[in-house]
Amino acid sequence: MSRRDDLSATLRSLEGASYGRYKSLSGRWDVGGVGLEVLRVQADPFAPPSRVRLTVTDAGLPADLYATADRRRALAAFLLRGLRRALRGTPVHVDAGGPEVLDRTAGTVGEDGVVVVEVGVPFPGPKRRILGREAATLLGDTLPAAAREAIAGADHDAARAFVETVEDAVALRAALAGRGLVAFVADGAVLPRRSGVDDRPLDGATPFGGPAELRVTLTAPNAGEVSGLGVPEGVTLIVGGGYHGKSTLLRALEAGVYDHVPGDGREQVVTRPDAVKLRAEDGRAVIHDDVSAFVAHLPSGEPTDDFSTTNASGSTSQAASTVEAVEAGADVLLIDEDTSATNMMIRDARMQQLIATEPLVPFVERVRPLHAEHGVSTVLVMGGSGDYLGVADTVIMMDAYRASDVTARAHEIAAAGPPRTVEHTGFPAVTPRVVDPGSLDPTAKGKRRVTARGRDTLTFGADDIDLSAVEQITDRSQVAGIGRALALLGDGVLDGTITLAEGLDLLDAELDRGGLEALLDGRSEDLARPRRHEVAAALNRLRSLRLKGM
Repeated sequence: MSRRDDLSATLRSLEGASYGRYKSLSGRWDVGGVGLEVLRVQADPFAPPSRVRLTVTDAGLPADLYATADRRRALAAFLLRGLRRALRGTPVHVDAGGPEVLDRTAGTVGEDGVVVVEVGVPFPGPKRRILGREAATLLGDTLPAAAREAIAGADHDAARAFVETVEDAVALRAALAGRGLVAFVADGAVLPRRSGVDDRPLDGATPFGGPAELRVTLTAPNAGEVSGLGVPEGVTLIVGGGYHGKSTLLRALEAGVYDHVPGDGREQVVTRPDAVKLRAEDGRAVIHDDVSAFVAHLPSGEPTDDFSTTNASGSTSQAASTVEAVEAGADVLLIDEDTSATNMMIRDARMQQLIATEPLVPFVERVRPLHAEHGVSTVLVMGGSGDYLGVADTVIMMDAYRASDVTARAHEIAAAGPPRTVEHTGFPAVTPRVVDPGSLDPTAKGKRRVTARGRDTLTFGADDIDLSAVEQITDRSQVAGIGRALALLGDGVLDGTITLAEGLDLLDAELDRGGLEALLDGRSEDLARPRRHEVAAALNRLRSLRLKGM
């Protein structure tokens, strides 16, 4: 390992040289107790930043903070956030993420307490000539000083509070299935966000309080007993007037599949890990989906148990997303009427009288057998259709952001109201699909192209996959992780003999065993671990996807 003086001398000696000479930086440097290694050098000043790894071998962190995998993940997230603060005002990028606490390649803590972080550093040289003295200051002084401040100088009490918050969320989520719950919202949680583009808690928001009838108490290892709303398995409606908090509660539940940082307000809002948010998505591609559960027949005579289109309607896209989620292993569906196709959701008694032949089977007729026959629960925000009152197991009313249990009253109203005719019963088995692995080869012009373009778009080979309607994706790094997961699936996991669901099982097992290294394949980039459901959603939106035998 070279010394700090050697790094500074090397950089200063490059003053005024052509920008490509930065590639001569190699090896690992000891810079004041911080190991520094240049992993990748950008091609020019306008390319994505260079990648630099910082290693702190003796951070002095208490051993209990990294005693388990969940604690190491949480501690890494805490340290990344501290490093981002320490480097504020510099051009260095630290992928610390938002309020969700995810596995990230940007920061890891080993079982021995060694901390490794990777950052994006734009090497100075605006006119394609190296600014050696500026680079020496940035790499030799600024970066190691920030690492020492954020890691070796970390506030251990704050780190412990962060780690214990995450550990508690993990425990609360793990307790749900055994209690027959799909979600839990602790009393006092702050659910509203500041805006659609600001995920911080809303100042002055009304703290959440659950109804006594649905109140449960769970035990967390650090917080002890925690009480709040337990959302039971089955069919749950969230009702109420406009602007009273229905969608806000549902958004908290969809975010509850992830752990959250202290101060987020949703630290003790947890949802089963296989919960999937669904919506209508006009224009998406649907490739060989069995949508017969929701499209009984077509006037054209085309089969609906093997349905494809390049431009799905709102109802067809939502039908496809529903069966795809079940195929991928979802055990909870989260649906908001505001983002759903109306004719996919309801068909009331008057419309049944007027239109005798309707190809679409409304979700109201499938939601109960979906749970009874497949074990898939549903939580729906519904303010415009009373037809769901009669099929709901639980009805929660939101009134000025306060929740009450109105199940008994809802059932009384449903029994007294005009009945709708049940036209379809049961929920057919979802047809398993076998993917042609050749359609998951992101090779274009001899190069592998897997690029996250923000949170909404993934370039995969020659295709741009639109992920804007996949609402549980957190950030760009998770999109990058989805892209690498698709490449891994196509590179031997989905071998043309196993189903998509079986391939997703193998992917989860590989990530559990080897971590994000399984996705990197020797590369160095910012990735966050994706869930299987977002990987499946991306795969199902890949327009070049092919199935075996199709």
